[in-house]
Amino acid sequence: MAPLRKWLFTGLLVIVPGAITLSVLNWIVGVLDQTLLILPEAWHPDRLLGFHIPGFGVLLTLVILLVVGAAASNFAGRKLVQWGDAVVHRIPVVRSIYSSVKQVSDTLFSEGGNAFRTAVLVQWPREGVWTVAFITGTPGGEVAAYLRDEFVSVYVPTTPNPTGGYFVMVRKSDCVELDMSVDAALRYIVSMGVVAPPDLLSETSK
Repeated sequence: MAPLRKWLFTGLLVIVPGAITLSVLNWIVGVLDQTLLILPEAWHPDRLLGFHIPGFGVLLTLVILLVVGAAASNFAGRKLVQWGDAVVHRIPVVRSIYSSVKQVSDTLFSEGGNAFRTAVLVQWPREGVWTVAFITGTPGGEVAAYLRDEFVSVYVPTTPNPTGGYFVMVRKSDCVELDMSVDAALRYIVSMGVVAPPDLLSETSK
């Protein structure tokens, strides 16, 4: 029975990551293929080829992103984006949703943003208990005036699903900045500590 159990768990270790990865990729491709609906029906790849090939929506999405990015990078494009923002901000309900989403996207995707680029160790949820977290910025406005001391905004992800977590403000002196990459930190969190990040100190000493 011992060899059978060993083979069973070995098979799970081989198949489960691949199966989950394929499922996630299939879902992403399926969602992006919905962008093909913006094309005239006569231009749909399924109609032109006579059979379905998944993934054309991914290519169309990339083309749209590149075209929009190129257009918004010049003077006329920036003015058009600013005009669109001004119009959206005049719509009562939409402006609150749009402003929140835009602030998050600007923080995450802007070249000068620092969100989720630094992994740190913080004591959470109580002193003496440590976890890996990510610096998302610094407190501002009334919150910063109240805290007075030097604080940083930190996102503490849950495991094994890091998309849920807690937003806390911690003294910068209480954060231990790590040299590991964000990807390595996320793997460490998702695996619940099973996949340990490489020891950078030992590697540099070799």
